[in-house]
Amino acid sequence: LLPAALAMRGRWGTLRKGWRSMVLFGLVAVAGCQLTYFFAVERLDVAVALLIEYSGVLLVVLWHWLRRGKRPRALTIGGTALALGGLALVLDVFGPVQVDPIGVMWALVAAAGLATYFVLSEDESAGVPPLALATGGLAVGAVTLLLANGVGLLDLSWSAVEVTLAGAVVPWWVVVLAIGLVAAALAYATGIMGVRRLGSKLASFVGLAEVLFAVAWAWLLLGERPAPIQLLGGVLVLAGVVAVRLDEDPRPASQPATAERLGTASGD
Repeated sequence: LLPAALAMRGRWGTLRKGWRSMVLFGLVAVAGCQLTYFFAVERLDVAVALLIEYSGVLLVVLWHWLRRGKRPRALTIGGTALALGGLALVLDVFGPVQVDPIGVMWALVAAAGLATYFVLSEDESAGVPPLALATGGLAVGAVTLLLANGVGLLDLSWSAVEVTLAGAVVPWWVVVLAIGLVAAALAYATGIMGVRRLGSKLASFVGLAEVLFAVAWAWLLLGERPAPIQLLGGVLVLAGVVAVRLDEDPRPASQPATAERLGTASGD
């Protein structure tokens, strides 16, 4: 809250236009995405639920096609296939898995929430700083999840027990701080900053690296060594991201082709 307040100095007027995006971000991209994922993993294997949720990158591509008329080209289509195929290998979804139609439905809703995160993060029209958007969105999301607990949709019971992490026993509040500050506050704030620099389409594919980092941290902190097939999947995910990046238009939006023609006509 304090860093967000500092970022808003002289820019509080942006909330008059940006509060709607902030509320939508909190309801859909934070609370909605998390809550429906919780519902999905009650009926699906975690790997299957994650694979369906991260298929939200397809919805981002579809958004660019329908909203902005940017029909996906061959590199984007190929990169999407590589990335999702690699993700399936990393998550090892080809073994015996549990597939429940209602669980799949909840996972697809979570995918829509993930896509909403990237689309809203890209929007700078209101001028709200990334840190303020993350702070407001997380606050709205927290209140929404508390309300979900109040009406019985979500169980928020917890236990203050010590946790073994990387071979060391740490108190519960260390883990809570790590999740709150690193996995939530830092991740959302820097994520929004990244989306505004990369654009929602490319950033959504780069975001698939979250699963790769989860595998890497599980190896380093929990001793869960990845299988060779998972390493191959990681390579495919990275190859897909590279393909989508190569398909991006290198010309900034503010420099249309007409400007080049004008420059040539004037003898520059």
